[in-house]
Amino acid sequence: MSILKRALVPVFVILLSLEVSAQQITDISPHLRQALKQAIAQASSFPDRFDAEVWLIDMSGRIAHMVADKLERIQILRAAHAQAATHNLPVDVVLGLIETESHFNRFALSSAGAQGLMQIMPFWKLEIGRPMDNLIDIDTNIRYGCTILKHYLTRENGDMIKALARYNGSRGKTIYPNKVLAKRSRYQ
Repeated sequence: MSILKRALVPVFVILLSLEVSAQQITDISPHLRQALKQAIAQASSFPDRFDAEVWLIDMSGRIAHMVADKLERIQILRAAHAQAATHNLPVDVVLGLIETESHFNRFALSSAGAQGLMQIMPFWKLEIGRPMDNLIDIDTNIRYGCTILKHYLTRENGDMIKALARYNGSRGKTIYPNKVLAKRSRYQ
């Protein structure tokens, strides 16, 4: 653990606290505190708890304007980090994809019928034999999305531009992949 990382924690806490009033700080429920502790403890995709805490606090602040509920933000970020690690995907790409697809709205529904954070088409549930899966569920949706993206990335021999185009159904075009990769920079 680097000394620099440990020195940054108070900075992140101060920056995060600037967004909330003193009244809000004292009003943090025990339920929220427990949920944050649990999310950090369950974040097995991090080298250690300190890294999990720093990353979750930092990224939570970055998406606060899109996801008002603090617990939901933590759940989304924990799931995105875990699934990105499981599928060997850059978490910043996963977060850029989520922002592009749904603006972090877990209830997003496209005109084509794609659902949730990563805009998963319901036919995927039938493809894998799990018709009862709930694509609005944060963990389920991100697991599907990362699995699909990894499949396309493998199919495209590691070419992220081509994999993102396939993910979006715009194979051979670069508008969508460039949009995702531009948003990716917000999460690096």
